[in-house]
Amino acid sequence: MDFKDSIKQISERIETLKANLPTEEATKTALIMPFINALGYDVFNPLEVLPEMCCDIGTKKGEKIDYAIMKDGEPIILIECKHWEQDLNLHDNQLLRYFNVSKAKFGVLTNGITYRFYTDLSEPNIMDEKPFLEINMLDLKDTQIEELKKFHKSYFDVDMILSSASELKYMGELRTVIGKEFTNPSTDFVRFFGKQVYEGVFTPKVLEQFTTLVKRTINNYVSDIISDRLKAAIKDEEQPTEQGTPTVPQPIEEQPDNGIVTTEEELEAFYIVKSLLRNIFPAERITYKDTRSYFGVSIDNNVRKTVCRFYFDPPTRKRLAVIDENKSEKMYKLNSINDIYNYADTMIEAATKYSL
Repeated sequence: MDFKDSIKQISERIETLKANLPTEEATKTALIMPFINALGYDVFNPLEVLPEMCCDIGTKKGEKIDYAIMKDGEPIILIECKHWEQDLNLHDNQLLRYFNVSKAKFGVLTNGITYRFYTDLSEPNIMDEKPFLEINMLDLKDTQIEELKKFHKSYFDVDMILSSASELKYMGELRTVIGKEFTNPSTDFVRFFGKQVYEGVFTPKVLEQFTTLVKRTINNYVSDIISDRLKAAIKDEEQPTEQGTPTVPQPIEEQPDNGIVTTEEELEAFYIVKSLLRNIFPAERITYKDTRSYFGVSIDNNVRKTVCRFYFDPPTRKRLAVIDENKSEKMYKLNSINDIYNYADTMIEAATKYSL
């Protein structure tokens, strides 16, 4: 099961389970622990997920965060949990206190249904007041799942998440502002558009008239966009034949199967390598090519700039081959996909020669 399916499966279970979760502990066990597990972390391994981590604040001792996701002995994500019926707006200050005394770069406040992701974009080591990402598990969007995937153990890269966090934060705030203006246009909003089509003086009466016109125009424009997209989708599905003549099934000429199937595991390996090389090359320059015998990662989609190759066939005998300066393969055995991180320095060294 891939990441997207795992998250959707958790989402689908919430409505069925929540009525039988009377406590915060029950919420954690039934909703939040499976979510952490879907991110690739072993909830039963305290080296990866440490429950009740101490977050003492000054003279106040015994303060504990519900879960801390760990890496190399240090917390990277703090997760504060509440009962599924709790209003998270009442508890963000609690997470803020824990965040400010820890080394974690990300904080998550959740009731098992809503997940709010925080970082320190405004001031270093001080958690922002507003989350840069908020996900409602009962109203999941594919774009949100893609952002969530960045927190998966296999793809986790602090710099990459921070670069998108800033964009997400401002896009979210802009979305709120635009939504308010579309629903109830402000005076400045109406004047901005009105003055581009009306040359007279904007008296209160004219302003009132244009407020109604702007609102109606926005609604009509949005409706037209939706209608056009629906028509295009229907047209693509129908694919009418010439002059309405019914089609006669034609025999399909069998195409030779090249035997190449890019697996989820190969893509996972690619994203790991991509995260390791991001400090050397822009993400768009790091590419992959799947062949019958191996899965290769290169720079600029150029086989002469191959960094490494993966041999995952058979699946029980995974191997990583790093291309050295003599264009020879230096082979390493992989017990799991996560073993790729053990050869980070080797791959960075192999890739650096292509940056010259």
